[in-house]
Amino acid sequence: MPYKTSFLRPLFDYLEQFYPLSNAIKAEFERSCKLTRIKKNKHILSPIDSNASLYFLVNGLVRGFIRDGKQDISTWFSFENELIGAIRQPNQHPSPSIEYLQALEDCKLICIPYTLIDLMYTKYPEANLIGRKLFALHYYAASERAILARIPKAIGRYRKIQESGLDIKRIPQRYLASYLGVRVETISRIRNKVVPLDYQLCS
Repeated sequence: MPYKTSFLRPLFDYLEQFYPLSNAIKAEFERSCKLTRIKKNKHILSPIDSNASLYFLVNGLVRGFIRDGKQDISTWFSFENELIGAIRQPNQHPSPSIEYLQALEDCKLICIPYTLIDLMYTKYPEANLIGRKLFALHYYAASERAILARIPKAIGRYRKIQESGLDIKRIPQRYLASYLGVRVETISRIRNKVVPLDYQLCS
């Protein structure tokens, strides 16, 4: 199997940061995964869909969000070379999630069924090691978002996401505003305050 030319090569490269993948594991991915392309502003997943897969974002920008009445609330953003998925109870059968996944740019994604992940854990001991390391990364990211939500001032929350390395220039202002829990015009005011301060620190 020509893994170097496989559409799964970006996923393999990502996972092999944590542990080498055997040819047997790569073959399992080849049999079960598929490549999908989603146009800008389209949903990758919504509550009307069965939440049956994780996704590896090869390129593009995705946001997760929930709806509260007519308002949508951004909960996270993901860029290239990241694993993403909707909220899901562990060990449950595929069922709809309350969370939406939306492409904010044209996106290329690898769809990874949860059934494959469960098989990997059962059949390949190294998959458990990779899974543990991935869980630690996602737990850290979730903890950072929990801290962000508890910072009382909007400018403090803005600076927090700047420090996190999130490429906020690529995120449309209305979605960044919903993530920070502020109005769009507030984001503009914050940027006018933050940019001069950053310039002074660098000069």
